[in-house]
Amino acid sequence: MQTVSLAALGGALAPLMPGAASAADAAVKKAAPVLEPLNRFPRMMQDWLVTEVRAAETRGNEQRAKLKTKADAEAYVKSVQQRIRECFGPMPEKTPLNAKVTKTQEREGYRIENIIFESRPGFHVTGNLYLPTTKKTQVPGVIGVCGHSLNGKAAEAYQSFAQGLARQGMACFLIDPVGQGERFQYLNEKLGSRLGGGTSEHNQMGNHQVLVGEVLGSWFAWDAMRALDYLLTRPEIDPKHLGVTGNSGGGTQTTWLCGLEPRFTMGAPSCFVTTFRRDAENELPQDCEQCPPSVLAQDLDHCDFIAAMAPKPVIIMAQEKDFFDARGSAETYERLKTLYTLLGKPENIQLHTGPDPHGYSQSNREAMYRFFGKVTGLGGHEAEPVLTLEKDADLQCTPEGQVARMGSTSLMAMTRAKAEALAAKRGELKGESLIKAVREVLHLPELPSTAPDYRILRSVGSRPYPSKGYCTYGIETAPGIHALVTRLSEEALTSRLPRGQKKAVLYVSHRSADAELREDPWVKELVTAHPDAAFFACDVRGIGESQPDTCGANQFLRPYGSHYFYAAYGLMMDQPLLGQRAYDLLRVIQVLKDAGHEEIHLAGKGWGALPAAFAALLSSGVTQVTLKNALSSFHEIAIHEDYQWPYAVMPFGVLEHFDLPDCYRALEAKKLLQLEPWGAGDGMS
Repeated sequence: MQTVSLAALGGALAPLMPGAASAADAAVKKAAPVLEPLNRFPRMMQDWLVTEVRAAETRGNEQRAKLKTKADAEAYVKSVQQRIRECFGPMPEKTPLNAKVTKTQEREGYRIENIIFESRPGFHVTGNLYLPTTKKTQVPGVIGVCGHSLNGKAAEAYQSFAQGLARQGMACFLIDPVGQGERFQYLNEKLGSRLGGGTSEHNQMGNHQVLVGEVLGSWFAWDAMRALDYLLTRPEIDPKHLGVTGNSGGGTQTTWLCGLEPRFTMGAPSCFVTTFRRDAENELPQDCEQCPPSVLAQDLDHCDFIAAMAPKPVIIMAQEKDFFDARGSAETYERLKTLYTLLGKPENIQLHTGPDPHGYSQSNREAMYRFFGKVTGLGGHEAEPVLTLEKDADLQCTPEGQVARMGSTSLMAMTRAKAEALAAKRGELKGESLIKAVREVLHLPELPSTAPDYRILRSVGSRPYPSKGYCTYGIETAPGIHALVTRLSEEALTSRLPRGQKKAVLYVSHRSADAELREDPWVKELVTAHPDAAFFACDVRGIGESQPDTCGANQFLRPYGSHYFYAAYGLMMDQPLLGQRAYDLLRVIQVLKDAGHEEIHLAGKGWGALPAAFAALLSSGVTQVTLKNALSSFHEIAIHEDYQWPYAVMPFGVLEHFDLPDCYRALEAKKLLQLEPWGAGDGMS
């Protein structure tokens, strides 16, 4: 598929002309200013997000402030347990683990067993079980979950805490996360990850899972829950003392597991627990498994996952020099201290803040040993014993170092299988049923009965648009949010929207209305083809004139950049970014209708084609639709390992209800014209 170059959105480029250019021409071209794409609202999305997340935090704090008695606290614990389960969805049925010990290594005071089991049929998990050998009685068991180390369980920090626990009388079953260690999903010919492993694999395999209603965080948690199932088959383990600990991404898993697995009797999350508000305000993107859908819509915060296992013992571990905000860790602790006090166990919640940067440093490991030792009655050394780290190869559970070489099913194959099953079950959706499903999946609120207000922006001077004049309006589609709409004209426009034209064309940009008006031949063709219509070009929220400059410098298109960041938070708030953008267009259409435009031709390109399609489906004011480079189907993304579309176009669970071809068929009644549709491998830039 051919895409239109926007010169990296860097400004208008002079067309190449036949023949040799004169020196004067060359000098003129060299001196011509480069027009950067307009972006007058770069902080809009961040300011809006902080407002929304603060509101969720306020609602949660108000609920917690109402707790006055032990009965109140017990009811609150049950409430958060239920809300957490709703966010993470139903867990699968338990199937045979088919566990195998592939190697055993004896060490002084403990041994290491290399183990493979299946958390789901054909889906293999690799782990190392560190068992004390000096105890003749059953010992406490701990599930260890790893952070974002490329070599997973073999990383120094994770080996260290597992060995440290074993040498202090506790067993630790340390497992590889999916996408790390021996569980690369995108395997290359050298048995490495063709995506680089770790976080790059997590988002690529996890983002498109949402289309089929899956939550990657649930998959991580399920692996650990099945690891606990295996641990409980071992006669060496005391079922009365079962812990979970991990750092960073493992701290995330530990936190989620506190809320999801009631068999754990103690927990120790390290370098994750803070508050969602602190993460949002600090512009800190995280993996999709760290951003559960609906969690903010349910008014949950990090504290609530630990509250779900209250009053069982938990120690929160932070670091003074971490990028996770230690202020949020302290705030979480104070909230939990109140809850645990009402439940009669204030001593069961503790906070340790180490002096180090991000990581499961010795200070934090020793705090965990002391805490678990006290809880289990084993005691604990004040200092970590001297450790002897293993070589990666000695901790390898599989013959070649990767479960994929043993025929383990990939997570992407399971996503593909579910997409195929949903397609076979779903059937064609149309009429009012389709409209209802679109509104529900996109979480679209009801439109106000009146058109929104708008700003009239001052001119930025001459722009080589396909008209002599223009005016840009900031249409307030929601509190704090503006869609930027430029109206072309043969004369200057500096006042309210002119009236008098029955027809209007509303173009929805792919990346920047300003750049595309100047550079895209198709946009100029649209203008020329409709001389009797008013022409408008629109940037929906987070695009073009409001492209965020957050999450670091020039991060918009990066895997953990600002476009991803606001998409992830949108799903956490039950406000998918695609739905927000469709709502922007519905509000813009209200403004155009209020200005007297009775027949609106909605044209969208690339990313803009999707909100355009939904707005056209839902608005009676749209009489004609043209889409260029529109995504062919959500299904194609779900089954494509190397899809290129951003997280921002992926509504949660959409394929359980409908797909884009249903919408396109319905739009045939509005004279839909499809030009050069894009597949799953297009659409990123």
